[in-house]
Amino acid sequence: MDSSYLLTGRTRQKQRTRDALVAATRELVSAGTTPTVEQAALAAGVSRPTAYRYFPNQRALLVAVRPELDAPSILADPRVVDPRERLQQVVDTITSWVLEWEAELRTALRLSLDPAAPEDPLRMRAGRAMGWISDALSPLADRMAPDELARLAMAIRSAIGIESFVWLVDVAGQTREEAREITRWSGMALYDAAVSRGAPPHEVLRS
Repeated sequence: MDSSYLLTGRTRQKQRTRDALVAATRELVSAGTTPTVEQAALAAGVSRPTAYRYFPNQRALLVAVRPELDAPSILADPRVVDPRERLQQVVDTITSWVLEWEAELRTALRLSLDPAAPEDPLRMRAGRAMGWISDALSPLADRMAPDELARLAMAIRSAIGIESFVWLVDVAGQTREEAREITRWSGMALYDAAVSRGAPPHEVLRS
């Protein structure tokens, strides 16, 4: 939807309507459904033509329910200077969010695997967790080269996101709590290995 539509005339009512559609979609997704615009409209008590003014297709609707977590930092206590403790805060938060927002993130993951234009919102949001991890690791800047820090952040991100969580639950047969604990441990183990023995080499990340 063109965002200008929300900014002209009866803006509060329009925002309430959009919020109702998003809330209804989120409930349907949490219940295991991948709703169409029509299904979301019915659940929200909104007419189909009105719903399509906000979300022209199913993809736009499902993108809208992805959690909006755009803070530049998610440190629980930014005063902490120890990089391991900072990373632990970030890993705990991200893995908690994966558990809390599992249904929405699974939907976003499915969408991200579909062919999409470069301006796809899911692709543009892909670097947020990397930014949070890099922020946590920033005190290591005087001990590790920038490319080493970047590779470490990438390795940690690969271990703690929805992708690894889905594999642990769906393929490895772990419970959701077990999967969360494994991803938390994996993220911190990568940190410990990198700090004690150096960041993973380019060859490992390319294999």
